Amino acid sequence: MSNPVTLLALSPEETQERVVALGGKPFHAKVIRTAVFSKGQLEYKEMTSLSAELRERLAVELPILVGREVDRVVARDGTTKLLIEFPREDGRGPLIETVHIPSHDPAKDATLCVSSQVGCPVACPFCASGRLGLERNLTRAEIIEQYLRGRAVGPLARTVVMGIGEPLLNLVELSAALTVVREEMGIGARKITVSTVGFPDRLEKLSPTKPGFQLAISLHTPFDDQRAVLVPAMAKIPISDILRAGDKWFQDTGRQITYEYVVLGGVNDTQEHSKHLGERLRGRRATVNLIPYNPVEGDRFQRPSRADVEAFADELRDAHVVTTIRWSRGLDSDAACGQLRLRAER
Repeated sequence: MSNPVTLLALSPEETQERVVALGGKPFHAKVIRTAVFSKGQLEYKEMTSLSAELRERLAVELPILVGREVDRVVARDGTTKLLIEFPREDGRGPLIETVHIPSHDPAKDATLCVSSQVGCPVACPFCASGRLGLERNLTRAEIIEQYLRGRAVGPLARTVVMGIGEPLLNLVELSAALTVVREEMGIGARKITVSTVGFPDRLEKLSPTKPGFQLAISLHTPFDDQRAVLVPAMAKIPISDILRAGDKWFQDTGRQITYEYVVLGGVNDTQEHSKHLGERLRGRRATVNLIPYNPVEGDRFQRPSRADVEAFADELRDAHVVTTIRWSRGLDSDAACGQLRLRAER
């Protein structure tokens, strides 16, 4: 027996058709979607404006959430990592991670980090997300479900598609999900960031469409030979091509690029690296976000010292490159992306 259609897989028009087919009125579709996406009601029994009979029918024939939370790890700083399993008819389904990251300021809402694929084909050696390879893309419904589960943990101010997977390789489903996030959940385009390893050809086709999100590109080194090792999927693509695509993105969208740089102790954190990175980015409308490496169990890479990261940032700032440092949250709770999933799978 196949799984029922989920509400999160349907457009507003499709929702109306489905609700009417189940005995509801056309306006009930808007009532339901407002309750779910605006109010955060994740069970039909909470929607008391609907008849009890319709609510019972909807719960069976049009479920809201289809995944199952199999683990929840809360760090001392309040960072909450959810491990979610999605159903599969032939047994245990795929596992993905979603992370709710509270603000340092208690008065401000949190950031949600979501996944776009089950596993990752990029296979960066320092990242736990790709250790098990790529299983499949996530569907629109599975991506949206992460947002609903994350908001249930606490209010959201912004979101980053920076979890497991390479977003540009699942752009159709991701774009459909982000449309719901913007238009029905009320998170503005400037509060949504999508992180990718590059793919210049895809970016150059995408930027003229002015997609509804901010862009971050994971760079990790200014040297082509080293990037071929750190980002194997991009081994044949020169960094200069990626920077050129980033320039075009700014020209087409008017939005600056953020270049992400995972700082690996003793690998890419030298003065030579910061000097060459500054030379590559000098004069570009971009920001560098330095991310000190999160340790992964059994990994050969090391977290850099705070002094080395600060010195790296100072070198970039001296080159007039806007630079921030993202000191990771939840270091006592498998902070590295994909690590909770990797532990569970093993």
